[in-house]
Amino acid sequence: MQGRGGQYGKALAAFGAATALAAGAAAPAAAAPAARGGEAYVALGDSYTAGPGIPQQSGGDCARSSVNYPSLTAEKLHASSFKDASCSGATTDDLWRAQGANPPQLNALSKRTTLVTVGIGGNDIGFGSIIGTCAQLSPTDPAGAPCRKQFTAGGTDRLVNRINDAAPKIAKVLKAVHQRAPHARVALVGYPAIMPDNGVGCFPAVPIAAGDVPYLRDTEKWLNAMLQQQARKAHVRYVDTYRPTVGHDVCKPAADRWIEGAHPENPAAPFHPNAKGEQAMAGSVLGALRRH
Repeated sequence: MQGRGGQYGKALAAFGAATALAAGAAAPAAAAPAARGGEAYVALGDSYTAGPGIPQQSGGDCARSSVNYPSLTAEKLHASSFKDASCSGATTDDLWRAQGANPPQLNALSKRTTLVTVGIGGNDIGFGSIIGTCAQLSPTDPAGAPCRKQFTAGGTDRLVNRINDAAPKIAKVLKAVHQRAPHARVALVGYPAIMPDNGVGCFPAVPIAAGDVPYLRDTEKWLNAMLQQQARKAHVRYVDTYRPTVGHDVCKPAADRWIEGAHPENPAAPFHPNAKGEQAMAGSVLGALRRH
């Protein structure tokens, strides 16, 4: 069992690199003019917004894709101006502080901004370390739930606690967005379906033990529920990207997969949306904007 665990080392290292705080020199927020007379749109967020590994890449260590959901949304809306300030590895704190050469994300906002999307929170609860821990433990009990046992030892679910602790940070972000862009429509974007929405996963292709698949699925749903609650409290739109991506998770064949697994077969970072996933997320954003 221990020997099998070693085969995932490179994939876990790549995942860690994609989700860790961008520490090197990152380019400033990308700004691109579009058709005249549309939205003044600013996108804030982490790697699920930025789209690491999806061609074409820009933004230095922020690893933004030219076909991430903000770029596709800006194109569909014929935005008059577009700034993508998202940066891979970002936590809520990085909206106020620089990541390498990438300035604080909130600096991209102004009173002229008319639309803001925010996709943040996963790194505040430790997405990367959670997946890494679960993958490393999975060979010890592939049919069990070694990761759940570790995170719930002592009778308290530490991941639920992390999500609850992140709630006031999300509230603070949304308040800051309103203050800096008082005339903007604001949409808080949730996370897509990473694990299968039912069943026990696909170990060893995706190195998550059978019992840990529903545990991680429920953890992500709790995170999205918290984000939805904070959006409602702040009177902003919540964008559900989970339900529209069910059936296109890490265990699906490459042609049907929108979220890549430990060993991506489509260009993307491990356990992140590929181009189809970002397209689906853009569709969710546009649908939410049309409903309001």
